[in-house]
Amino acid sequence: MKSYHLYMGSILRNLLLITLGSIIVGLGLKAIALPQEFITGGVSGLGLLSYYGTGWATPGIWNFIINVPIFIVGWVFVSRRFFLYSLYGMVALSLSIDLINLQIPIHDPILAVLAAGTLIGAGAGITLHSLGSQGGTDIIAIILHQKFSLRLGSVYLTFNLVLFTCSFSVLTTDLVLYSFALTFVISNVLDYVVTIFNQRKMVLIISKAADDIADTINTRLKRGSTFINGVGAFSKQPRKIILTVVHNHQLKRLEEIIFTSDPDAFMITENTFNVLGKGFSKRKIY
Repeated sequence: MKSYHLYMGSILRNLLLITLGSIIVGLGLKAIALPQEFITGGVSGLGLLSYYGTGWATPGIWNFIINVPIFIVGWVFVSRRFFLYSLYGMVALSLSIDLINLQIPIHDPILAVLAAGTLIGAGAGITLHSLGSQGGTDIIAIILHQKFSLRLGSVYLTFNLVLFTCSFSVLTTDLVLYSFALTFVISNVLDYVVTIFNQRKMVLIISKAADDIADTINTRLKRGSTFINGVGAFSKQPRKIILTVVHNHQLKRLEEIIFTSDPDAFMITENTFNVLGKGFSKRKIY
């Protein structure tokens, strides 16, 4: 019974994330990007470009049509669960684009780029915290991320370079450049939202008090650490190097622990893209 409730809770959580993300993306598209005649990149941008170029159907219908062959690829290369969640996401986004009838009156195109980019990037990022997507380039990006560890935002940016090259035949040069700036904002906001809960600090500590520092990290911060055996290049003496990963808010406390124990310690801090394991994030399987 407990496992059944966890399973149903997982389904509801995923559907909620996909729905919320789709509504936010639809709002950015319909209320800001479409009135400005921007294209947003990705399949939704290709749908907008097709709509501008032909005047046929609606952006939502174009989004649905273009997604069909991409979903076939998703069915083959990812998983049935991902396919079904993404199918729901595609329908939710297409409906959001067609049903939202709100226009946010932004007259400065630069402000429109920032506002639309933030909304669309945040919505897409929220959706990708689920086990599905909104279809389109999300599917292609996730396949490439799984196969080659390519960052999602980088995949979108590359796809959009090709899309914008083609859009010069339909849109004015100013609109193409504004649209490219829009996708740059979307890509960066997307990467931030996707990794916001996974970014941690990896710290390397070189100190004569390595044992005391490692014990204090364990007891006060409740974080593990690993000793790496090293040799000083100048002194030729063996040294213990501490490797640990902490939450962002623990970094200042870690600094105090290190330099209270050894004022001459050496501390190296690195941003991490993703940390998987006990006490941090779980591996995401689509």
